[in-house]
Amino acid sequence: MEKINVKLLRSGAQLPSYGSEEAAGADLYACLDEDVTISPGETKPVPTGIALEVPRNCAGLVYARSGLACKQGLAPANKVGVIDSDYRGEVLVMLHNHSSEDRVISHGDRIAQIVITPVFTPGFIQAEDLSCTSRGNGGFGSTGK
Repeated sequence: MEKINVKLLRSGAQLPSYGSEEAAGADLYACLDEDVTISPGETKPVPTGIALEVPRNCAGLVYARSGLACKQGLAPANKVGVIDSDYRGEVLVMLHNHSSEDRVISHGDRIAQIVITPVFTPGFIQAEDLSCTSRGNGGFGSTGK
């Protein structure tokens, strides 16, 4: 299994960790000096205190943790954060509160999960025509209900 270099930027920062043997995403932890309160409809950056060395031709995709999103209404504001392989800064999670109550994040809370995945980066060229398919240019809802 490949290893990812992680730099701990602050005291109390934690390495990402998997919740089970076959988990696809590794949990990211809040690294805070004091609690952060996120009001309903508000978005706040939550630092993790870590920087990653994502392998070349890969990306780190930051997703919501299902329990946090479903039970507390907290999820990344951009839905999926993308950490490029050449980024070496701190991983921040912009958490948005979709609930109707204040939510408090404390140091060490699991705030998101990261999936390291291969990335295909093709070149783009202008074309006059595209190949034909049975779907054609059918858009939203065109393949059924």
